Amino acid sequence: MNSKIASVIARKGIEPISELTAYDYPTARLVDEAGVDMILVGDSLGMMMLGFPDTTHVTQAHMLHHVEAVARAVKNAVVIADMPIHTYDTPEQALETARALMAVGADAVKLEGGTAVEAQIRAITQAGIPVQGHIGLLPQKVKEDGGYRMRGKTDEEAAAIMRDMEAVVRAGAFSVVIECTKHSVAQAITRACPIITIGIGAGRGTCDGEVAVFHDLVGGYPWFTPSFARPRADISAEITRAVKTYIDEVRDSGAK
Repeated sequence: MNSKIASVIARKGIEPISELTAYDYPTARLVDEAGVDMILVGDSLGMMMLGFPDTTHVTQAHMLHHVEAVARAVKNAVVIADMPIHTYDTPEQALETARALMAVGADAVKLEGGTAVEAQIRAITQAGIPVQGHIGLLPQKVKEDGGYRMRGKTDEEAAAIMRDMEAVVRAGAFSVVIECTKHSVAQAITRACPIITIGIGAGRGTCDGEVAVFHDLVGGYPWFTPSFARPRADISAEITRAVKTYIDEVRDSGAK
């Protein structure tokens, strides 16, 4: 495990950890230079960058392209690469996918699921590749799991998410994302979890850190913003203003 990951791990229970997505060189460089702890090249790039309706259309080729661009930009943050749907159906396939992502510059990989992918996580970690798990709402499975809804509302769901966390830990992951999970459940999981928990849509302060989609943070995708997102800027409006100004200047400079 590299020193960047070890440094983040050492902060569990001491200082909250920040994680943001980035999908290209300039964004990753800006985010890294701003001091974020971890950068996730998420399969959310399917919607944010490629115009797909969800993450299930993202391929390994897409991920390799974007991970390589991000890795060129980053000096300090931990670069984590999402493993796309159906690239880790077996432990053997999972290891092959992880190795390819590491070869283009990732520091770690992330895959969705707990008990169902324990063997896959173990195969990757035993090969010396750091893994970030992902439990709670699983975007790659929203079609079969009933859509984008809060998880952990029933005792059965809460217990299942706790079991998923335990499986991720047993398999050797260094951290785990808890997505769109009832706040009290996310908090209970964090208290019981020996590795770093990173929340998204799981309540502020319930986990060891938080991850956000860059475009949600800066208002860069005005066509949809998740209900739990808290934009801190409105770059879409600024881009529109700048383009309209440019168009007006071009038209004003035309032949008279």
